[in-house]
Amino acid sequence: MSADAVRPPAPSHPLPGRRPVPVPDPPPTMTAVVTDRYGPPEVLAVREVPVPAPRPHEVLVAVEASSLNALDWHLLTGTPYLVRPANGLLRPRRRTPGADVAGTVLATGSRVTAWRPGDRVFGEAAGGGCAPYAVVDAAHLVALPAEVSARDAGATPVAGVTALQALRTHGRVRSGEHVIVNGAAGGVGTFAVQVAKALGAEVTAVCSGRNVDLVRSLGADRVVDHTAEDVTSTGVSADVVLDGVGNHPASAWLPLLRPGARFVAISGPKSNRWLGPVPHLVRTALAFRRAEPSFHQFTAAPVREDLEQLGAWLASGTVRPAVDRVVGLGGVVDALTEIGGGHTRAKIVVDPSVTGPGAPSGP
Repeated sequence: MSADAVRPPAPSHPLPGRRPVPVPDPPPTMTAVVTDRYGPPEVLAVREVPVPAPRPHEVLVAVEASSLNALDWHLLTGTPYLVRPANGLLRPRRRTPGADVAGTVLATGSRVTAWRPGDRVFGEAAGGGCAPYAVVDAAHLVALPAEVSARDAGATPVAGVTALQALRTHGRVRSGEHVIVNGAAGGVGTFAVQVAKALGAEVTAVCSGRNVDLVRSLGADRVVDHTAEDVTSTGVSADVVLDGVGNHPASAWLPLLRPGARFVAISGPKSNRWLGPVPHLVRTALAFRRAEPSFHQFTAAPVREDLEQLGAWLASGTVRPAVDRVVGLGGVVDALTEIGGGHTRAKIVVDPSVTGPGAPSGP
């Protein structure tokens, strides 16, 4: 750490039954993926920067795994421009991508009592995961189950929480209902198929032909190849639709929806650089105002109970991240370029200890 980033003392009120675990002091600097300006992934560079110091409500985590999401691409490029007032008007506040984090607590802020150095955790950071060390709000972390690898945990928080909140919180999926997941091969979609099954639903999943086998392996009851068949013309009906693509107007979806159905939209076309998917979402919401099924759109948040549920499902094998490949810090630029192009398959995990770009995930 730098001179003004010293290790804070351990919590003044140790939790019962928890003994301090010796952990190494972090170095003063680290090699991280960083940027100082908005732009395409090529503006990122791998360079030496100071190890961050946790603020009073934060912990310093030795990162064993992170993963990349569409969120990282949007915050890096500053698009839609609508997000810039919150993320930094002229330059991004998040200099290092990677909201997903899994690893070991090395130091705690002065107000943190829930965690101690040596605790294994995973959760959502305000960026910083594409580095060996990251600071994370202590309230946005949960315990990493012993049965779960850091790479699986690091692939889960943003996409897994989005899928869970879309289906359980907003979609209110009940056992025996029929769920359509549109965009089932992406990061959120691969979790959504499994979450819907865990909630007892029948699942129709929509993806491209190259991903049919992957999505079927996740438990989908029916898989529709959108390059060969339009799901809105198949005659299938649904209690819940999770739309992660935005490639159909509301008028195409409404005939498929059963009485009391819920339509949950989490994304849409990216072509409008100023407003992104907002115009599409507004048009969809207005169309549903005149319909009996309900429309839901939300921004996912790192709720502790949701992260704990995902951790339990990971530990039991009920849910498993679909990982396309694992990359090192040198592979982040190519991975974010792929995400920005909209052709990502499943999750791309970032392991800071991997040298070189990385390799496909395998058994």
